Amino acid sequence: MPKLIVAFCTYNRASRLPELINALRQQTCPVPFEILAVNNNSKDNTLAVLEQLAHEPGVTLRFVTESQPGIVPARNRATEECLAADYMLFLDDDELPRPGWLAAAHTALTQDDAACVGGRVAVNFAPNPRPTWLGDELLGFLAEVDYGAVPFWIKDASTPVWTANVAYRMAIFRANPNLRFDLRYNRQGNIGGGEDAMMFRRLLDLGVKLRYEPSMVVEHFVEPWRLHRSYFLKLHYAAGRRVGQFAPDDYPTGVLGVPPFMVTQALRQWGRTAAMYLKCHPQALRQAMNATHALGQIAGRFARGRGANN
Repeated sequence: MPKLIVAFCTYNRASRLPELINALRQQTCPVPFEILAVNNNSKDNTLAVLEQLAHEPGVTLRFVTESQPGIVPARNRATEECLAADYMLFLDDDELPRPGWLAAAHTALTQDDAACVGGRVAVNFAPNPRPTWLGDELLGFLAEVDYGAVPFWIKDASTPVWTANVAYRMAIFRANPNLRFDLRYNRQGNIGGGEDAMMFRRLLDLGVKLRYEPSMVVEHFVEPWRLHRSYFLKLHYAAGRRVGQFAPDDYPTGVLGVPPFMVTQALRQWGRTAAMYLKCHPQALRQAMNATHALGQIAGRFARGRGANN
């Protein structure tokens, strides 16, 4: 078993795999490492491409298939496959690591003694043009992470790091057998998720030493279907629904678990949204995202009140 494993989960992105594997094989690291691909029941020729890439020279590529659909089973399968290693690094199959990515992660995990380290995620729109309406304030919802050029220890939830670019000491998973990605936040399809946010919060609760390392950089290539206003609205509705259903605040409830004040707040949010759109306000979309999140929370609490808690 190599000391370090670079893992990614993949679904129907066979065309991206050669460039990703090539970029990973060009990384340097002071310790032996291998690449692990978790195929999540891809319908394209992912398996054939992985088989071909596995026989090419360079760093070992190993691949497995996780038959249970969704990103959470795939991430948990990767975790299980890496349990005997010292370190596991996650990135996504629509990303490419920049030179020095792997070495920076290894340094943070060893010399800096971090148990979990996350780096920068730089959004790349190529080959598509960036929509004029897509402001910098929205880039975080396309997985961008950039907390500046200075490393620091993460102390609270204000500076989260995501599985788009994160490294772990596997000892934390061996010491906590129940520490896995939460199936309630599984994503099947394009919208949903939140499993990495919940993992981040679990690590904070456990007191794990978390670090931000800005020299650990990946580029995230945004697919065209995300470059629509409707994507941001659907994303926020889904996030609100998960909060309402699985992590609700402890308020006195009204009908089927929905506090009346939440309905009032949602109506105000939608009224503010309508007014901003009528005035062509540049932040109208961001306000609409807040309104859909509020609506999602109501839907989630309603589902919880009906007993749909998993």
